[in-house]
Amino acid sequence: MTENIRRNIEALSFIKIASEAASYLNVKVYIVGGFVRDAILNRTNKDIDFVVVGNGMEFAKELAKRLKIMNISVFKNFGTAQFVYNSIELEFVGARKESYNHDSRNPEVESGSFEDDINRRDFTINSLAVSINKDDFGKLTDLFDGLSDIENKVIRTPLDPKITFDDDPLRIMRAFRFAAQLGFTVDDKLLEAAQELAPRLEIISQERITVEFLKILSSQKPSIGLKYLFHTKVMDVIFPEISNLAGVEQRKDFHHKDVFFHTCEVVDNIAKMTENTDSRDKRIWLRFAALVHDIAKPKTKKFVEGTGWTFHGHEEFGARMMKHIFKKLKLPLSYLHYVENLVRLHLRPIALVNEQVTDSAIRRLIVAAGEDLDDLITLCRADITSKNPQKVKKYLNNYEKVMQKVIEVREKDKLRAFQSPVHGDEIMKVCNLTPSKKVGEIKSAIEEAILDGTIANNYEEAYQYLLKLKNDMEK
Repeated sequence: MTENIRRNIEALSFIKIASEAASYLNVKVYIVGGFVRDAILNRTNKDIDFVVVGNGMEFAKELAKRLKIMNISVFKNFGTAQFVYNSIELEFVGARKESYNHDSRNPEVESGSFEDDINRRDFTINSLAVSINKDDFGKLTDLFDGLSDIENKVIRTPLDPKITFDDDPLRIMRAFRFAAQLGFTVDDKLLEAAQELAPRLEIISQERITVEFLKILSSQKPSIGLKYLFHTKVMDVIFPEISNLAGVEQRKDFHHKDVFFHTCEVVDNIAKMTENTDSRDKRIWLRFAALVHDIAKPKTKKFVEGTGWTFHGHEEFGARMMKHIFKKLKLPLSYLHYVENLVRLHLRPIALVNEQVTDSAIRRLIVAAGEDLDDLITLCRADITSKNPQKVKKYLNNYEKVMQKVIEVREKDKLRAFQSPVHGDEIMKVCNLTPSKKVGEIKSAIEEAILDGTIANNYEEAYQYLLKLKNDMEK
């Protein structure tokens, strides 16, 4: 493992220059945290944190000068500096110690020793430090047995987790994020402290909570983090609508599966299906749509004698909940329509499997989903969580049938970017109308005729249909 660290550090051409700068300024400099951890795990990391026992900003400026870097960001209030070199973000800080006020996660900072700086680290796996100093270049310092925790794949805190989480409650979510990203387990003492101190997250800004939550969703297996959030009651604090999905009720011979754990499976399925997708936005927001696709089931749950449990209308109810959720979580509203659309339509494709389904029904799905159609089908496939292989095969075949019908109708009707071929200004001119509700009604009537297959999706037939509507109005 330590050989991995040395190899990764020596591969960085500027580290030798950084070592020379440290000697010139007569300071001790160490690479700490995530880069060291990921070097051991053979993971790529484009961020490197340097701890300087001395003036961190002075060292950053000296190294920037030697690397011919002109743009350097200095944050005097935090005692840090950073710049980018060869697409790697370098951050520098003087060794320090911290003390916290109970009402804030922002610490009071003062200069400290190398040991003080390592003591303030969030987790043991992030407390490893490697010297770049000439007298002990490449030496690993491991004050809290972080190397062993990496080998055993466990998340622990260097100090008492209750103190660590009380000082900065956001570290609770970071623990679960690292578990999801790395496939690690969280130490039992951390879980106990997280549950006890979950209400402390109320002092954290919503923006910071949301960033950590989306990082959990972005991980290779999001369910790891989601389940930790749920079991420690943290989800009750940060996203209670998701916590409310949990639970199974049974009446007579009827029971429904736990929607929370089903949702976790769906999100993991989406993660597997999109892991090679270049678009980060698609990964995040398709996963978020998967997380909330059944969010209204608790509100629409009803037991019907002889039928069992029903959740009628949960897709529409869920879509209507999205605006409130986006605002509460301070999510970017530019993705609201996308998530609303997937939630609203996630049951529609399976209803179109029947061989008697008309082209009109397929057209309406294509138009309703728009550019999100492929993502909608991906969500529908991910929604299959049955443990019965035959059922899974059957459902997947059904979606293939739907997609085949979609392709056929799409090619036949050229519906990829559907809108009425006759626009409002032409409707007003032909029908001698001013801007009014009537113009919209006529435009909608033309669109409905196309969707029903009464006329083809082209200008000529749409225009003739407009003349017919005009004649009908004049009769």
